[in-house]
Amino acid sequence: MRIFLYSALIILYMLSPFIPHLFLSYTIGVIAVVALIVSGIHAKGLHCMTGFVFLTLGIFLFLWNDLPWYTFFLHFQSMLGLLSLFLVLPFINSLIRIGRYDKNLSQLLQDRVTRLTSLYKRSFLVCHFLGVFLNMAALPLLIHSIKPFLRSLSKDEESQFFTKNLLRAYALCLTWSPMEIIVSRSIDITNAQYYMILPIVLGIALIAIVVDWTLSSYRYKDVSLSMVVTHEINIKKVSKKVAQMLGMLLLFVVLVTITQQTLDEGFLFSVVLLLVPFSIFWAVCIKKTKSFMSATMPYWKERVNGLANYFFMFLSAGLFIELLSISSWLSFLEPLFFYAAEKPIILYLFIGAYFLFTSFIGFHPLISQTFLAELLVPILPHVAALPLAVVLVTCGLSTIMYSPFNLSVSLMSNELKINPFRMAAWNVGYGVAYMMLSILVAVWVEFVFY
Repeated sequence: MRIFLYSALIILYMLSPFIPHLFLSYTIGVIAVVALIVSGIHAKGLHCMTGFVFLTLGIFLFLWNDLPWYTFFLHFQSMLGLLSLFLVLPFINSLIRIGRYDKNLSQLLQDRVTRLTSLYKRSFLVCHFLGVFLNMAALPLLIHSIKPFLRSLSKDEESQFFTKNLLRAYALCLTWSPMEIIVSRSIDITNAQYYMILPIVLGIALIAIVVDWTLSSYRYKDVSLSMVVTHEINIKKVSKKVAQMLGMLLLFVVLVTITQQTLDEGFLFSVVLLLVPFSIFWAVCIKKTKSFMSATMPYWKERVNGLANYFFMFLSAGLFIELLSISSWLSFLEPLFFYAAEKPIILYLFIGAYFLFTSFIGFHPLISQTFLAELLVPILPHVAALPLAVVLVTCGLSTIMYSPFNLSVSLMSNELKINPFRMAAWNVGYGVAYMMLSILVAVWVEFVFY
């Protein structure tokens, strides 16, 4: 039932820009409410608690604003874009496995590794590439691939290695991924262009990587590996796979940009619209169509059936945020934001501090970003779009490194059997430094180009 509900909801949402009719909007709203109820029954843990709080506050604001009862169904669409991406991401995840891109890249970890510093850099790069396509699924894959090399380390040292190495690599790769929701949403919020953001966030990521590798070279310079693997790998084959991934990613970005300009429906909408047909096209190009289709549907059903937590939390949050935006409760913040708009560095520092604070009180970065977007609406015409987009992307995604409530940290915590708050303590300093670097770069971009 959940698969049918979620699919119907997202398909109708994707059709709504092409069929702008009030009846369709109400139909989407009714299905969203049914999906919310069904998801609430199956939701668990922090997502369930957070969703319940947002739903309660949303209903309270609806009653407070004294709106007609039937308009309740029109307040759920703000989060459907990002839920759409969750629905189609399994297609590209499955393709990476079918094409054995993950296996070929993980082989690089076993090619004549003799020093822990070399392993750190190599696993960082592999995670950086796989994270773009596999998202969090890359983390457990690499943990199991790397663990045999770390037998000489204590449990605490091993956990620190994984926390600093994999979470930083994963967070940094998402800052330039067109398939990352926070990137897409930041582009849609600011109306910046992806091709303009890309070189800036890549430059920031490169500096952050150099800093991390320098620190790791001092930290692990005297640590030897307990297991040395010396067999050769087929470098030509691995290079071909990497070239295919980068080439297809470049083609995808071009197609998404063209679609965005043609339809004028936003970057995120264009990504969702193209991801499934592009995955099928990729499978055809590498002659894996049959295996792709036979393996993808069971995997897709399994992943979609497990989206109850996301649908309950994000639909509830969408209701709350949308109703909060039409109320007058946040009007007292407008003078503060207009003042910050005149002094960009204050605005950027506030955004960084906001993401840091909300990440430690249990807010998902997407919810934090959506809430912040409503506060930014009055000042968007008065601030430079490009540096603001850079700050939204980097500060929002920095939380992946250190937020004890983030899914990436929770997944690693479960794999390593360690408290997520300890993991957060190991990365929060680096995460804050990364945010400050991004803010300084954003200020420089504004000074030079605006």
